[in-house]
Amino acid sequence: MVFLFHNQPMEVVLVQMLRLAWVAATLPIIVASIPTPKLNCLRGTLLGFARRGKIMHSSSQKVTISQRFFLHFYVVAFIWTTLLLVGTWAYAYSMVPLVVEPFSYSTITSFLTGGSTIRTDTHKLRQGYVAWQAVFLLLMMEVHVLRRLYETIHVFNYSPSARMHAVGYLTGLFFYVGAPLSLCGGCAVEVFNFLANLVTEFIVKGKNQMQVTELEFWQVVNPLFKLGWKHWIGAAVFLWGWIHQHQCHKILGSLRHSRQADEYVIPHGDWFEIVSSPHYLSEIVIYASFVVATGGSNLTIWLLFVFVVANLSFAAVETHGWYRQKFEDYPSSRFAIIPFIL
Repeated sequence: MVFLFHNQPMEVVLVQMLRLAWVAATLPIIVASIPTPKLNCLRGTLLGFARRGKIMHSSSQKVTISQRFFLHFYVVAFIWTTLLLVGTWAYAYSMVPLVVEPFSYSTITSFLTGGSTIRTDTHKLRQGYVAWQAVFLLLMMEVHVLRRLYETIHVFNYSPSARMHAVGYLTGLFFYVGAPLSLCGGCAVEVFNFLANLVTEFIVKGKNQMQVTELEFWQVVNPLFKLGWKHWIGAAVFLWGWIHQHQCHKILGSLRHSRQADEYVIPHGDWFEIVSSPHYLSEIVIYASFVVATGGSNLTIWLLFVFVVANLSFAAVETHGWYRQKFEDYPSSRFAIIPFIL
């Protein structure tokens, strides 16, 4: 591990660590999903970690906590994403107040004009573009976790008997720290250094000696509109998944409010008519929007997306099996999570 990161810049080390973390989290799930008896032990262990609520077996409730602790995920996610968003936004504005998507700058022109200044300006523009793109992605993440926080408090009514495994709880906390950081990993170290320099300057100079920057709303948001069409296509995909997930959560929430503590019914409406876990499917759509917004060029976000697909698909298959076993009249046309595939 030390050899991998030897003499590497900090921003490269951070990105590599995030990628390794997502790969390490995804591989056991993919391996456990291979249908062979030799992997039954691994599959059973991971299912024990993933089960919660209605599909958790009573024999698995030795190291569990209340499912109401889901609230912790979104409190942590909201605070962490907000800090990253504010810091990255301030850094992006200080780097390049107005930014356009970088093109292939001519090396011939750079050579004819002396080169060094052009290369410096090009690097700054590219860094500014990366920072503004991170702001765009973090804004979407902020909207997502805010809604999830609201739903956890006002939509869901978790039964006191609903439990989840402690490992699943820790995995959720890791995810909601790692996911926002992955969205801004390309500039996170620069943002930290920028904020550290501001704090140092404030301590040394004092409040009265600090330079005051007057900002107008349009100046602060205008660069986001210059990023490119792929970001707005990604935002449209995000909104599509975001709306459907909220609808599915409202359906699940209404069932929890209307039924008795140990009574379960078949959910209907929205994407529940085609898959058993549409809230998982819409979560996949939401994280796919981050891939679309970056034009598929960010490997860290790809690995984050693959983890989301693997993790939710693994859990959705188990939920689908529970529904079919629990209800004899369960709709046979429904898939587990991905229509016509899984």
